[in-house]
Amino acid sequence: MSSARVTAELRRLVIARAKYCCEYCVSQVAFSAQSFSVEHIIPKHKSGPTSLDNLALACQGCNGSKHIKTEGSDPITQQAAPFFHPRKQLWQEHFVWNEDYTLMLGVTPIGRVTIVELKLNRGGVVNLRGALFAIRKHPPI
Repeated sequence: MSSARVTAELRRLVIARAKYCCEYCVSQVAFSAQSFSVEHIIPKHKSGPTSLDNLALACQGCNGSKHIKTEGSDPITQQAAPFFHPRKQLWQEHFVWNEDYTLMLGVTPIGRVTIVELKLNRGGVVNLRGALFAIRKHPPI
């Protein structure tokens, strides 16, 4: 399955698999003012196929920050590291929440790079996490 565009069926499968959450910042579709995108983890620009294994659900903030990038510089080691790959890696191996569940913290170079480059702790998302945590709707995973 490697068509040029994301079909309605592929989109439905990606959304269901992601449990209606951005696969990067964990924002929830139900509490977002903007629509989410089905994005190519490895961009088409870099020969990434339009297949279920290469698609992820992303909020507009993460999708816009990621664009066609796949790696960045680890803020601690200054070494290049790839972004988190939601199909090949487990979230809990690269990220943890801070004590009030408002900030994602990277525990590996992959986690740290993804947080910085995709701006996973942008102001609006952090504020929303705090409000949702107060009413026990966050974290969703």
